[in-house]
Amino acid sequence: MRTGRPKRPLILTEDEQERLQSLAHRARSQPALARRARVVLACAEGLENKSVAKKLRCSLGMVGKWRSRFLEMRLEGLYDEPRPGAPRKITDAQVEQIVVQTLESTPRGQTPWSTRGLAQATGLSRMTVSRIWRAFGLQPHRTDTFKLSPDPLLIEKVRDIVGLYMNPPDHALVFCVDEKSQIQALDRTQPLLPLRPGQAERRTHDYQRHGTTSLFAALELKTSRVIGQLHRRHRSSEFRQFLDVIEAQVPAGLEVHLIVDNYGTHKTAIIRKWFAKRPRFHVHFTPTYGSWINLVERWFAEITNKRIRRGVFRSVKELEAAIREYIDVHNQNPKPFVWTKTPDQILASIARFAQRTSTSQPS
Repeated sequence: MRTGRPKRPLILTEDEQERLQSLAHRARSQPALARRARVVLACAEGLENKSVAKKLRCSLGMVGKWRSRFLEMRLEGLYDEPRPGAPRKITDAQVEQIVVQTLESTPRGQTPWSTRGLAQATGLSRMTVSRIWRAFGLQPHRTDTFKLSPDPLLIEKVRDIVGLYMNPPDHALVFCVDEKSQIQALDRTQPLLPLRPGQAERRTHDYQRHGTTSLFAALELKTSRVIGQLHRRHRSSEFRQFLDVIEAQVPAGLEVHLIVDNYGTHKTAIIRKWFAKRPRFHVHFTPTYGSWINLVERWFAEITNKRIRRGVFRSVKELEAAIREYIDVHNQNPKPFVWTKTPDQILASIARFAQRTSTSQPS
């Protein structure tokens, strides 16, 4: 027979359920906050405090505390209350001055502000400027690159290619095709100093070139299996040979969708004739300056980071052997890339970039 006061039922709304799931599983959540969210979710399943404590391997007191806090204050009760401490010495106006000056001005004769330069200009300490920058996510010393596509068919191409990624057609294979050209066979002028405890691997800054090769690759969407071919030159004739390799490895009864960029070798007369004779092949061109939408570029980044960049090759044959070995190892246990952004999300992001670039230009 049950004893003690009956516990109030903990019932979640849809918004609370969604928010708690996000807090419990999001990578950026604070560990303590994620744990509290998991306690509340378990309580909402109708479990007793003892069962929740056993399931989540926490104390019974912790479960009771956060169940009560949630029932009393809902989601707000899961966050820590402000702690006492010394009063602030920096006013909101001074914080605003730092942020505005960082965003809207530059030091005389220089391009970015430094913490010391801005501290001297505002009369605050360097650590104060640094803390404000961290709080607002400001990093004036860093810069990145981007390129907006001027393709008049940008919207149609994004929807077409992302549609293939997120809803691939039945009885068909989708291949992301591209070339990684001019891969250099580089050898260091002196032997490497290997990795040791407390010491990173070291190599000479200069190198010897022993020639180049080009990798033609087709990444199969569903399995991430890669078909690769190496050539010393990078022309439409080599690309046609690679298309023959793809055709030979695809069963005759399947349609084939190829995602390729706008490189000239993909649009020559010899390539157009090749596709005209094979109606089961369908070509989808990426937008101009839109190579980021081709998933094989992600695989190129992996082979560069894991095999090519830090490799030492005394000849092109050594380089090509290393690339073939990497492809063989990859194909033994391929892990498909999962595309998560919808066309609307991508186009909205591009629109935000375009809006920001247009408003940042002087009138």
